[in-house]
Amino acid sequence: MSSNASRRTLNLLDVQLSYLEWHRGEEPVLLLHGMADHAGVWQSLGEYLSDRYHVLAPDLRGHGDSSKPAAGYQSSDIIRDLAALMDAVGWPSAHVVAHSWSAKVAALWATRQPQRFRSLVLIDPFFIDRIPVWLTPTFPLLYRVLPFLKMMGPFESYQQAEHQARQLKQYRGWSELQQSVFQNALELKSDGRWGSKFVIQARDEIFADVMQVAGLTVPIDVPTLFVQPEKGLNRTNWQLQPYKTYLKSLNIVQVPGNHWCFLVEPEAFNQAIATFLDTFNPKSKI
Repeated sequence: MSSNASRRTLNLLDVQLSYLEWHRGEEPVLLLHGMADHAGVWQSLGEYLSDRYHVLAPDLRGHGDSSKPAAGYQSSDIIRDLAALMDAVGWPSAHVVAHSWSAKVAALWATRQPQRFRSLVLIDPFFIDRIPVWLTPTFPLLYRVLPFLKMMGPFESYQQAEHQARQLKQYRGWSELQQSVFQNALELKSDGRWGSKFVIQARDEIFADVMQVAGLTVPIDVPTLFVQPEKGLNRTNWQLQPYKTYLKSLNIVQVPGNHWCFLVEPEAFNQAIATFLDTFNPKSKI
């Protein structure tokens, strides 16, 4: 899938942060992918917003083309990277759009530094509360049963990896966009096999840290959009209750598709995000 984005690199003290940039507009938008994904999942949305927004989509550390240090994947490490990226491009604040795991990181960030947020978009967050300590021994089981983590590999061939990908929800339909996302998530390893650019140490530390921290603990006044896919993770009132309790300026919008609605139903998803963001943008065409 062709893209008008530029690929750039920010050199920080302990990592190189690779990111995509669309820069025809001025209003700042930061797009954060979920665990085991990469910045390329935002190709469609980035293009859709690019005429009136300045859009950045980083590969979070441990993912995509960014560095993979041996350790340092706590929420505080991710937040520090993102704040440094915003500082590097001269953004005191931005609209932050975050999916799944990174939606929880964004919620934590908003509790600590609300001044950095013009608005917040949470796309089908993964378990905003803390996971009880007694469930920690089940993490290795989660690694085996969560379907999207099966793409970590290893695979004996590219064809075997593609066959596995076609079984997963985020690639249902196998569109040009989905094929591009799949291709850019994969790399040839030194042993001749194929696997994800997402690394094991990031997987392990993300589960150990973020999944045991409550994402919402204090009221947040940041204008927030909760994107609820028709076949997503958050379908019941009890799952939505923490957001209704702590997010004091909350809108909920339902969209078609599953947890990866931006890949399986990008047109409806893009419109929902743009409709929300355009309320804050004086140069909006809508």
